[in-house]
Amino acid sequence: MSPVLPAANATASAIPRAAVPGDLTTTTAETSQDRFLKLLVTQMRNQDPLNPMDNAQMTSQLAQISTVSGIEKLNLSMNGMAQAMAAASTLQNASLIGRSVVVASDALRFDGVGAPQIGIELAGAADTVKASIVDGAGNVVRNIALGALPQGTSTFAWDGRSDAGARVPAGAYGIRVDATAAGKAVTASTLLSARVESVSVEGARTRLNMQGLGAVDVAQIRRID
Repeated sequence: MSPVLPAANATASAIPRAAVPGDLTTTTAETSQDRFLKLLVTQMRNQDPLNPMDNAQMTSQLAQISTVSGIEKLNLSMNGMAQAMAAASTLQNASLIGRSVVVASDALRFDGVGAPQIGIELAGAADTVKASIVDGAGNVVRNIALGALPQGTSTFAWDGRSDAGARVPAGAYGIRVDATAAGKAVTASTLLSARVESVSVEGARTRLNMQGLGAVDVAQIRRID
């Protein structure tokens, strides 16, 4: 009895695993292509001479591995570009060291003697705006009525005193802003100015280490002085 040969339309996955050594699950683009070609050669060697593999099928399989290989190489190129851009961004941000920048932040470090300048950014005009300074425990130490403010950025100074008129001690404080227009809330954020002491990179994020504010994302910068 003549031996039974594999069917002509057998796919690469039908070839016994022992025919091609190695694990196919985790490979690079180059090794994936190499192992695919070994599978294809093995399949051709075991095909029925009277019913050989269709040329269109072979071309289709070669096109598939070429596409996969091309995508993997493109991903490697994109990753390299992303790393290069991140490095360039870090060098550019390093030029901010020693300069004062305005960032979106509601955390204030009071030195006990100055009068911090605080900015308020409103999404729309407000007829009533109130700023509250709170201590580390969340207790309000000062309420400041700012009246009506236009859309955009406005600034005010806190004299470092409580509602009772006493100067508060140095330390960390928070800022809360309540803004309304015709009884409806207006989105508001606080802005603070501080000096950049250093720049750090955390994965894909670049952060500025600012005096009295700690680390903030570069995206929080509103102005560079």
